[in-house]
Amino acid sequence: MADHKAFIIDGRAIAQIIRSEIAEEVRRLSDNYSKVPGMAIVVVGNGKDSQNYVELKKSACEEVGIKSFEIDLSQHVSEVDLIVKVHELNANPHIHGLNIQLPLPEHINEEKIFEAISIEKSVDGFHPLNIGKLAMTGKDPHFLPCAPKACIELLLRSGVTITGKKAVVVGLNNILGLPYLFSQQNFIGLPISLLLLKAGATVTFVHSDTPDPKSIIREADIVIAASGQTNMVKGSWIKPGAAVIDVGTNIVDDPSSESGYMVVGDVDFEEACNVAGWITPVPGGVGPMTFAMLLKNTLDGAKRVIECARR
Repeated sequence: MADHKAFIIDGRAIAQIIRSEIAEEVRRLSDNYSKVPGMAIVVVGNGKDSQNYVELKKSACEEVGIKSFEIDLSQHVSEVDLIVKVHELNANPHIHGLNIQLPLPEHINEEKIFEAISIEKSVDGFHPLNIGKLAMTGKDPHFLPCAPKACIELLLRSGVTITGKKAVVVGLNNILGLPYLFSQQNFIGLPISLLLLKAGATVTFVHSDTPDPKSIIREADIVIAASGQTNMVKGSWIKPGAAVIDVGTNIVDDPSSESGYMVVGDVDFEEACNVAGWITPVPGGVGPMTFAMLLKNTLDGAKRVIECARR
């Protein structure tokens, strides 16, 4: 295996294919019904990093023909007033997806905000009823959480078989305590495990209290790394030929770069490439696909409303 190199799963390329598919569906809705999907992006405060993400979302919407609505609120907006705004957006027939830009100020309870969003418009997939339905046999959530959905889509579109395989999810918590703006680990652990189970995999969790995580990960055909620990998963931990999806987005110092930092994953990429069969890079793996899944969820929400209204 000295000259072995893993197949690099190009999240940007796959995301672009999905965006093209979404754009075609949006054109069909426009041609047949004279309506297009709409996404509201609610921004509390004016943090530079948040604004960068908002601009990326708006640009992605424009690319595929989804109409975006940016709602800017003061950093000091009250929790009650934010919920009132959410209810207004729930009632707006031109909006089919409601996205809350995270993080929210400390004085606002994020769980209450997610609960206030109509389940028919909770395109992040964070609504408690969505997660609850995901855990129930025979029940389909309105929307799957974007990052876990992205992981599954990357595996399937890369030809990785899930059914009958052993999968290990590294990092169990729904929210793993890293800064939201730089973390795709948020809302990964439990939802991705449920999606893998539904796809027919045998799933094991590795978390901070797991003894000898290396031996468990070494048995996995599929590894989902979402621990929030830089380069935690070493090449020697990976089963030869395994598929590795690295959800980590960790910031490390890099004096040689203009920004002074670089983004790396939870997997030691160079080591893992010599062992794994498939692997996602960081950046350029799960991140672009998460944006694509947000667009896809918004499209699906619009189709339910627009097409059902004509039946």
